[in-house]
Amino acid sequence: MQAVLLIDFGSTYTKVTAVDLESELVLGTAKSFTTVAADINEGLENALNILKERTGNIDYMAKYACSSAAGGLKMIAVGLVPDLTAEAAKRAALSAGAKVMKVYSYELSPSETAEINELKPDIVLLTGGTDGGNKDVILHNAHALSNIEQGFPVVIAGNKSAADQASAVLLRSGKQVTVCANVMPEFNTLNIEPAREAIRKIFLRRIIQAKGLSKVKNLIEGILMPTPSAVLSAAYRLSAGYEKEKGIGDLLVVDVGGATTDVHSIADGSPTRTGVIIKGLPEPFMKRTVEGDLGVRYSATALVESAGIEQIKNRSGLSADDIKSQLTLISDSPDLLPSDSEKLSLVDYSLTTTAVKLAVERHAGTIETMYTPFGAAYVQTGKDLTGLRTIIGTGGPIINSINPLEALEQSRYDDANPAVLKPQQADYFLDADYIFAAMGLLSENYPEIAIRIMKKELVKL
Repeated sequence: MQAVLLIDFGSTYTKVTAVDLESELVLGTAKSFTTVAADINEGLENALNILKERTGNIDYMAKYACSSAAGGLKMIAVGLVPDLTAEAAKRAALSAGAKVMKVYSYELSPSETAEINELKPDIVLLTGGTDGGNKDVILHNAHALSNIEQGFPVVIAGNKSAADQASAVLLRSGKQVTVCANVMPEFNTLNIEPAREAIRKIFLRRIIQAKGLSKVKNLIEGILMPTPSAVLSAAYRLSAGYEKEKGIGDLLVVDVGGATTDVHSIADGSPTRTGVIIKGLPEPFMKRTVEGDLGVRYSATALVESAGIEQIKNRSGLSADDIKSQLTLISDSPDLLPSDSEKLSLVDYSLTTTAVKLAVERHAGTIETMYTPFGAAYVQTGKDLTGLRTIIGTGGPIINSINPLEALEQSRYDDANPAVLKPQQADYFLDADYIFAAMGLLSENYPEIAIRIMKKELVKL
């Protein structure tokens, strides 16, 4: 046996997955409440003890981990124009597995600088200007960031003509600085991979310690990436394949969690109808969006506020008072499981289905009709996902839902809201044993095995 242990330190639960590389089988999975507020090692040990009861003693040849504990990788993105370099910075941060707390445009004001100090980001991504273009804004913002007391590292991915000068300003203030290629070297041209890789390296070097994960470093080979990055990696491998192992084609992954709901699409997203004009920046083939107000534990109250309590009432059949009392219980004890009570199960189901609906609506592109002197024209913003045929649900709230199929069906095209380009017809699959993040980790070294395991383990609904 060639066994590998894969660990996911989540905001709510720590999940462990044992895999045998020889048989290409999942030997077992287990989870335990993440104890990041005390000693994160306790949550891991609890999960490993549960796994040991199910699999017996295993001698692992390697142990790898990913993490979104304590809110994950919190980032601030700063750019020039909201729809251009600021948007490019946001996409780079999201593709790196970060939770983007806020995006700022133009010159940072004193109040915005004070706000960044209060937000206490793990990393700041500083962009602005195409190469050879505007220098003033990125230099102004470098000075503004240098005056903030917080010791966050800064990744500079803006106008190359000003990058070194901006770096010198930040270095003099004691900030750690990484300079990489511009996220938008030319107008409407994206180059987010260098910034993505720089963010990942900082995560490996610094954020592990900040989240207390260095306490478990002696048990594992290393934290490879943030959990959302692992999920995106798994989605890409399953979609595209690797060498002789074919992928399954375009897909959508909906990951509902306790703190956020993430949506990943692996698809070109070009218009499926003729005569459509594209508006905005080019869409990345691998796209991730994260909704910080759509988690079903830490963000449950915010989810209800976003959706409206009437929607939760209609889905659950419970009164407003019952829903509010369950939200209080969730707030006090985020480790509660839906099986703990019937009312909690109904509220969880309602929160999960609502989170799926809103998150996919925000992720998918939109189309609108514009009238010109030459007649009507159709304008698409974002990805057209109407032709996408595979939707995968992951995350505890979906996996443990009383009706996961109905929850995932909320990602389908809605005739009542035809402007949102969600999938029209699709097959639904469930990551029933919550192995997606683990397979993202595994695919770093064993991509073909990871693909074959996912093909076997995903459950068609």
